[in-house]
Amino acid sequence: MITDRLIATDRLTVGYAEIAGRTGEPVVLVHGNVSSGVFWHSTMTGLPARYRPLAPDLRGFGRTEPLPVDATRGLRDHSEDLLSYLRALALGPVHLVGWSMGGGVVLQLLRDHPELVRSLTLVNPVSPYGFGGTHGVDGRLNSPDGAGSGAGGAAPDFVRLLREGETGADSPFAPLSVLNTTYVSEPLAEPDHYVAAMLTTRTGEDHYPGDSRTSEAWPGFGPGERGVLNSMAPTHFRIDDLELVEPKPPILWIRGTADVIVSDTSLFDLAHLGAIGAVPGWPGADTCPAQPMVAQTRAVLDRYAAAGGRVREVAVEGAGHSVQLERPKEFLTALVEVLDGA
Repeated sequence: MITDRLIATDRLTVGYAEIAGRTGEPVVLVHGNVSSGVFWHSTMTGLPARYRPLAPDLRGFGRTEPLPVDATRGLRDHSEDLLSYLRALALGPVHLVGWSMGGGVVLQLLRDHPELVRSLTLVNPVSPYGFGGTHGVDGRLNSPDGAGSGAGGAAPDFVRLLREGETGADSPFAPLSVLNTTYVSEPLAEPDHYVAAMLTTRTGEDHYPGDSRTSEAWPGFGPGERGVLNSMAPTHFRIDDLELVEPKPPILWIRGTADVIVSDTSLFDLAHLGAIGAVPGWPGADTCPAQPMVAQTRAVLDRYAAAGGRVREVAVEGAGHSVQLERPKEFLTALVEVLDGA
């Protein structure tokens, strides 16, 4: 039975889900942007009894205290919150699983505290070079100010409908519509509790999406210094030396081949949208190429493997951004294999 709890850490009060009475090796499941730990409930109940699954909510989502996000620290507000949560529960080394933005959070925790990680599983993670505004497998900036990334890329109607608590699907920007068209490759049969989780997202300049700045470079905006989307801007978040961590826990990278959010042709990357004519004024591939998000992740993990780390990539054919919901059996099989082998 999944139980919701609150715990006060030395940084903030964290809401989290656990299975009452479950002991064993802790598996900490970290959700992505505009969601909460609810997106891990089916994974929690599917894990073997020898594991203790825990699903904390990140700040500004679910029931966790909505402290402001300092985007100039990249994802470290979230990774240090997670660290304080692990210490408050006295968990010791844990298995970390991160989905989407949560993948970046657990990558940052691994980079800063590898001794606390038994294994790392990345599920369609944000690129180690952030979201938007870069090109090449080494994450070079399209513009020095990170133009094309950050809060300016959020759809205003989506932000408004989140804030208003919209549960219907009359608008393509309604949370339910976004869930069924971008979070998954096919609509979910029972989406209501996931929409409710999305609607826990705190909105505004300190939360989602954050503040924005104008830019002389296309598409005319760059990342600000506050809020969630800016924390993933390439000017603030960058992990390009993962191969240096010691010890090196095993890493599982599992992704859906039909993901439209984290992709080499992402429908959320302004440069790719410009290339296909969906956003006007694109200056061309010479100055503003699309971000190869998957290729960037692969390059960073290849260097990790070359330095002695163990990496496994699992591509789930036809799955979208939420492999754990769309293909739970395949997902759990791959996850348990890395947990058992760590």
